[in-house]
Amino acid sequence: MTSPYFMQTRSVVTRRANQTAGCKPADSLRSKLTKRRRNVDPASSVAVKVEVEEARISELRPSPVPGNSNELLPPGTVQPKTQAVILPLSHSRRRRQLKVEYDEDEGVSSIKTERWEPPDWKKQLGLIREMRSSHDAPVDNMGAEKCYDTEAPAHVRRFQVLVSLMLSSQTKDQVTAAAMQRLRAHGCTVENILATDDETLGKLIYPVGFWRNKVKHLKLTAAMLQREFGGDIPDSVEGLIRLPGVGPKMAHLAMDIAWDRVSGIGVDTHVHRISNRLGWLRKPTKAPEETRRFLEDWLPRELWSEINWLLVGFGQQVCLPINPLCSVCLNQHICPSAHKSSPKKRPKVGSPHSPSLGSTVKAETEPGEEAAVKVGRKKEESLPTLISPKTQRRTLKTKANS
Repeated sequence: MTSPYFMQTRSVVTRRANQTAGCKPADSLRSKLTKRRRNVDPASSVAVKVEVEEARISELRPSPVPGNSNELLPPGTVQPKTQAVILPLSHSRRRRQLKVEYDEDEGVSSIKTERWEPPDWKKQLGLIREMRSSHDAPVDNMGAEKCYDTEAPAHVRRFQVLVSLMLSSQTKDQVTAAAMQRLRAHGCTVENILATDDETLGKLIYPVGFWRNKVKHLKLTAAMLQREFGGDIPDSVEGLIRLPGVGPKMAHLAMDIAWDRVSGIGVDTHVHRISNRLGWLRKPTKAPEETRRFLEDWLPRELWSEINWLLVGFGQQVCLPINPLCSVCLNQHICPSAHKSSPKKRPKVGSPHSPSLGSTVKAETEPGEEAAVKVGRKKEESLPTLISPKTQRRTLKTKANS
């Protein structure tokens, strides 16, 4: 054990480890672990500890605000005091919550989404439907949808609907239906209207209101339809309004009846009058077109096609232009205009409660000659009552002396 050879080999293994492999044994486990520990960078272990610590702090820290200068930091650096960062973030978060609560306030949202509508319109409309359930008004049997030839071609039917609407302006349904019957017998097509002279056409449509103007409008409209639309009527409100003698009411009704498209409410004199009487408008109107805009603002679209038919028949039978029959109206207790100008019951002609002479003649006579005859008769019957008793005694004395 004390031989020089053995001592030399021991010294080689422990002190001169960098010798060749043939002169040394294999490295021990302790030497390998020692070498591996020496090769590890001491700074990397420190960096790992710093990253772990930063991850733990970031979990406790609130999310950074976009645009903050301290949002991104280089790895390995320690963030400065976080008190200056946390306070502004929490303060801004509280302000943001208060703003959301203000936007969702119920009072503000109700004012923005509120839509005006009459208070009792649903009940009033239901009662009008009940009064119109018998379908016995003139519009039910002689309206524009009843005046065309059902066996004619489609474009001819549409043209006849337009003609009936043009003739119905300022004219009763009975007169319009009779005129349309004569026109259909003559041939109510675009080609026949253009081939008919003005005098013959006037005789066919007389006595509709303003028949001379309507003769001109019919000829101009027929020519325009043949030239620009191939003999058919336009399929839009804009195109219909371009035709001579066609207004917004006729255009919307033509779209509904002829094309089966609801483009708007057809407001005639009945719809205009009754809408104002029932209080269905935000404010009283003077023109039918203004009434149409107010009605379309609140009335559901599915009722636009029905409302004209309902109110026209109701205006022809109950809610008359002069002396409406409020006593027989089911809406008399909820109508703001009830009993303001209506008698208790419809008076007979000639009774003391009947309307004045002028209004009676105007309401019941169409031709001017019949009106003049009635006025003359009333004047002749009332002449004896205007003679004073003194004049009557003089007349009697004169007759006695003679």
